[in-house]
Amino acid sequence: VQLQASGGGLVQAGGSVGLSCSASGSVVSINGMAWYRQAPGKQRELVADISSGGATNYADSVKGRFTISRDNAKNTMYLQMNSLKPEDTAVYYCNAEITRRTTWGTITRPYWGQGTQVTVSS
Repeated sequence: VQLQASGGGLVQAGGSVGLSCSASGSVVSINGMAWYRQAPGKQRELVADISSGGATNYADSVKGRFTISRDNAKNTMYLQMNSLKPEDTAVYYCNAEITRRTTWGTITRPYWGQGTQVTVSS
């Protein structure tokens, strides 16, 4: 199983950008999914998460500006980021708890995507 994040890039303050994260491989099901970010010199922090049923949770710093969503049929999660601020600059990582097939049955564990850079210029 692999998680592949895409999107991001350089954007001006006040602008918008979208991220996506897709799971591939022998995926049976995906439970919770989440976006984290890590700015230079700072710890990785939770940005938003979404349950398999669609319930969402946001960090206070992004409430009202970011929207997390998922398409279960495509094993894909999205993050739409609006009204971006320079302090949103970070590497964004996706995380998901995935059940996959094995030779003997199934196993569930968390997976991380490779990270994608978002840079917001002032």
